[in-house]
Amino acid sequence: MSNKETNNQPNFEQQLFKAADKLRKNIDAAEYKNVVLGLIFLKYISDSFMELHQKLDADKLSDAEDKDEYKAKNVFWVPKSTRWSNLHANAKLPSIGKDLDDAMEAIEKENPTLKGILPKVFAKPNLDKAALGGLIDLISDIALGREADKSKDILGRVYEYFLGEFASAEGKKGGQFYTPKSIVKLLVEMIEPYSGRVYDPCCGSGGMFVMSDKFVHEHQGKRQDIAVYGQESNQTTYKLCRMNLAIRGIDGSQVIWNSEGSFLKDAHPDLKADYIIANPPFNQKDWGQELLQGDPRWKYGLPPKNGANYAWMQHMIYHLSPKGVLGLVLSNGSLASNTSGEGEIRQRMIETDLVDCIVALPKQLFYNTGIPACLWFLSRKRTGNGDRKRTGEILFIDASEMGHLIDRTHRELSDEDLDKITRTYHGWRDKKRKYEDEKGFCKSATIDDLKKHNFVLTPGRYVGIPDEVDDGIPFEEKMGKLTKQLAEQLEKEKKLNKEIKKQLKKVGFEL
Repeated sequence: MSNKETNNQPNFEQQLFKAADKLRKNIDAAEYKNVVLGLIFLKYISDSFMELHQKLDADKLSDAEDKDEYKAKNVFWVPKSTRWSNLHANAKLPSIGKDLDDAMEAIEKENPTLKGILPKVFAKPNLDKAALGGLIDLISDIALGREADKSKDILGRVYEYFLGEFASAEGKKGGQFYTPKSIVKLLVEMIEPYSGRVYDPCCGSGGMFVMSDKFVHEHQGKRQDIAVYGQESNQTTYKLCRMNLAIRGIDGSQVIWNSEGSFLKDAHPDLKADYIIANPPFNQKDWGQELLQGDPRWKYGLPPKNGANYAWMQHMIYHLSPKGVLGLVLSNGSLASNTSGEGEIRQRMIETDLVDCIVALPKQLFYNTGIPACLWFLSRKRTGNGDRKRTGEILFIDASEMGHLIDRTHRELSDEDLDKITRTYHGWRDKKRKYEDEKGFCKSATIDDLKKHNFVLTPGRYVGIPDEVDDGIPFEEKMGKLTKQLAEQLEKEKKLNKEIKKQLKKVGFEL
């Protein structure tokens, strides 16, 4: 791979995805993602294995085929027949589909932590074997000629990029396993998970964990500084998550799948997490309220049967440590709803001094919904603990006009947008008080302010409308120009009306 390609990583990933998508043919994106992501994962563990294998082979005192050597280094053991070089050599044979399924089975057998995780979908009759061989060729070229550590980094980036592209291709269903990267990054940068337990009760493909790991690395921490805990009810999505974590060396043993989900079968009943980051399903109906009437999680009130927004929030609060912080995505309806007791639950949470910050997001950020969304940040560190004491205050940020379109239907927050939002929040929390209200963007409101608005938390009610920037053009000059434009448009309208009448008359109709 040329330096130009590696320096322009997003372009490389985009080109790679387009090439892989051409080989998809008549297979649905939902099914095809398991094929492609499974192969990327297989390439990753084979590359990791071969890196250590070469080192051991060069050491006269070591045995490169000793499984214990790999276990000691937390490297997956890859049997001879399943190593990428062997599979690549057989890529054009009609048996390649079965060979890949057998390889996945053998790797799971040798590595108990991968049991039941890897896809065995390659021998399906609807998957064209020539196209599968082409896909293996394509993935074989990822990081060709690069050092192994950089190779693994590129494979991780490719995996992450492909997750997003498949989510976009799947539309509504895709949003169930993928939260857009800019939203995940904003959540993580806001709550700053430097060390401790990180929890996501609806973890999808594990994006919150991956971003937390990146955050620790970027702040010179160690991977061991955080431990991840998660739960996912969709088995396919859970498998994507476990592969996503494994490809980055993150311990996913505490990420649990069960079909009942976090409400009905909490996989971590005793967990008290330091950081909780989540994007639960918006306005989820029939979540099991009738079976959980006296549940201790509903400290602030029983959530309504036909909307789980406040059930998710209270489930997370229940799992929050005494100094914990949480950030989650919810629909904008959660900020103002007064139906079925939601208003009372929200008021109790505010009066208990849990709500720290609310961020209104732009539209079109998500793949699975057009519903406007917001971020809630709740904290048990509001009395100080290194930050400014801010009891009785809530920060409102209106970012609804931020972001830029990346295609006709999807918007994304830029790094500059994310930086402005996080700087505002951290400045507001800072003991040195670097924060100032900005009309139209942010406002530090008091409990009295909230009472005036009946505890509705919509940021627009508090931040106000930004002052119009004076462009220096006198009012008379502006009006003269606008009046002239209006006169020209009215004249055009007359001519168009005349032409319409003329054309209608030609076909026998009078106006």
